[in-house]
Parts: sequence; structure tokens; C-alpha cells
Amino acid sequence: MPATRVDVQIPGEHGYDVRVGDAILAALGRECRGVQAVAQCPQLLLISDSNVAPLYLACAKDSLVGAGYKVCDITVDAGESSKSIAVAGEVWEAMAMLGLGRDCAVVSLGGGVVGDLGAFVASTFMRGMPVVQVPTTLLSMVDSSVGGKTGINLAAGKNLVGTFMQPAYVCASTDVLSTLPEREWACGCGEVAKSAVIDSDDFFFWLIDNAEALRRREQAVVDEAICRCIVFKAGVVAQDKTENRGVRECLNYGHTLAHAIEALSGYGTYSHGAAVAEGMRFAAFLGMRLGLTPAELADAQGQLLDALGLERLDWRAPLSEVMECMKRDKKVRGGQLRFVLLRDVGDWVLLDVDDQDVADALEAFYDAALAL
Repeated sequence: MPATRVDVQIPGEHGYDVRVGDAILAALGRECRGVQAVAQCPQLLLISDSNVAPLYLACAKDSLVGAGYKVCDITVDAGESSKSIAVAGEVWEAMAMLGLGRDCAVVSLGGGVVGDLGAFVASTFMRGMPVVQVPTTLLSMVDSSVGGKTGINLAAGKNLVGTFMQPAYVCASTDVLSTLPEREWACGCGEVAKSAVIDSDDFFFWLIDNAEALRRREQAVVDEAICRCIVFKAGVVAQDKTENRGVRECLNYGHTLAHAIEALSGYGTYSHGAAVAEGMRFAAFLGMRLGLTPAELADAQGQLLDALGLERLDWRAPLSEVMECMKRDKKVRGGQLRFVLLRDVGDWVLLDVDDQDVADALEAFYDAALAL
């Protein structure tokens, strides 16, 4: 099947291609030579992690070297612990020792952690150099590699430090997904479901019809799901590239509780997608209690998540801790919790919700889970 190119255009930014297809990693170097921002770079820094590097680093590096680039590589530990100030500092020091300048570029080969870390150090070292994203997980292909968000975590919460910088090019070589464990596959399916629910009836009902095929990793369905998510996200980002107009925040549907779950349980205990799925269920539950979300929609969303292998989490924490953690969410303004809530598929609202209403809903939400 030929590769698909999705053209991403963000007002005020350079446009870039996202290439989606089977076995296109070997063409990475040739493709980079055709991208203006990185075509003439004298040196590239290839960043990967300890899970991905043994599988795909050699292929990516050989392709880049074969295209005439000088390439150095750094491998960080796999997992959320690498999205930290300490690891970013180590990479900055290495970049300085390697003599990288603003005419060089970073290539991020990995999942969301490596993509966020690589883009963050690229956007900040010498006040900015280009980054090429080579996502290797379903989650990073459908979400984090596109849109220009970078970030690292603090002890206080996830992605609290970051920048906005669009990639120069994105290479989504879907053959690498064959080595993805089931946990990480379901993780990516959570973000696909999020996109479908807040996008449109067309995407939502397509995903309902193809949920089992996506779960089985049928190639045509996987490719279409990735492309649908990219087109949707690019459209949102084009309207609100720096998340200051209240449009891009729809992409945080389910994330308010999700980030609290990840932080309080310990990063890596639950996958990001599993936490997002739980957050989506809670957002629908809260929306129903506030008279916004129809029960039929909440039920349909729950059935879709179940079909994708994203069942309710066996997790609960003291309400005071959950509330305190959610108060550090990036959507909070003036100490007021705000949630992305659904009125219908593709029809969402960003709503201030009283703390007591949130706490009461959380209590009822977890009580309902115990009754299942």
C-alpha cells in the first residue's frame, strides 16, 4: 500500500508533511533531504530510548547517514522518568559537547516520551533548532507527534513545562507498530477514541464499526485511523496553535482526571491512553450529572472504549488528593477547575465546574465502578 501524505498547515508557521505508510523508515534520510528546514543540516542528533533503539535505531541512522548526514545518537531510558529536567539537562550538555549549532536538527525516534523530550530540547537549545518526529507507537502517531506541543514532567504534574514548536517533518512508519505490546496498543486506541468523540459523527461511527479491526491491527484500518486523527488534530491546531483561544483545549478531553491518575499512581503504572479512557468516562459521567451529556452518548462511548480494550481502571485515591492534583491542570484559571464536556458527538464545551460538584461526581463515579 503506498504511503499517504497529510499536509499540515498552521497559520504563521511553516507547513509540514506527515507521511503514513508501511516500511517507510528506510526512506527517512531521503525524505529529510527534501525538507527545507533540515535539508542542509551539517549534523543531526538522533534521540531514542532503551526499548526502541535496539529495534529501529540502526535502520533510522543508516538511512540518514546514507543520505549524507553526519549523525550522532543518544539513547535515554524508556518511560516517563526520561521526561524530566534532569534528562533534558543531560541532553543539552551532550548537544553542547557535540558542537551542535542552530543549523543542526534533532530527530526523535520513539513514542510520546521521546517525541516530547526531543522536541523540547530542540526548541530550547540555542533558542531553537528544527525537530523531525519519527513516532513508533500508535499514541504518538495519532497525537503527540503532530501539533507542536513539547513538554517535560515535574513532580507536581505532567507536562507542566514545555514549548510550542511545529516539527519539520513527521515519518509514521506503521510497520514498527508490529512490535508494540498490547498495553501500548490499547493506549493508542484511547487517543483515537478521544479524537473520534470530539471530532464528528463520521469519525465516531466509523470507529464503532471498525473497533474490532483496529484492535486486531488490520493494516488498512490502522492507516485510516492514524490519518483521520492527524487531519482532525491539524484542523484544531490551525485554529489555535498556542492553546490561547479555547479551541485547542478540546484535545484535552478526558485528560483532567487522566493526568491526576498518572501522577498519583506513579508515572507508568497505567498507560496514558488507559488513563485518558478513564478520564473520558468520568467527563461523560460529570456531563450527565450537569445535564449536558446525553446518557445514550455516555453509554455509546463506554461501549466503544470496552471494544477497544479500555475497560474501567481498578484505581481510586483519596478525593482530596485527586482534587489537589486536578487543580494543577493546565486548563485551570484562577483556581477554577474546567472540564471539556460533551453535548453531542463533535459538540463540546469548556466549562467551569464547582469543586463540590466535581468531588461529588468523583465519589459517585467510583461508587458506580464498585457496583459493576
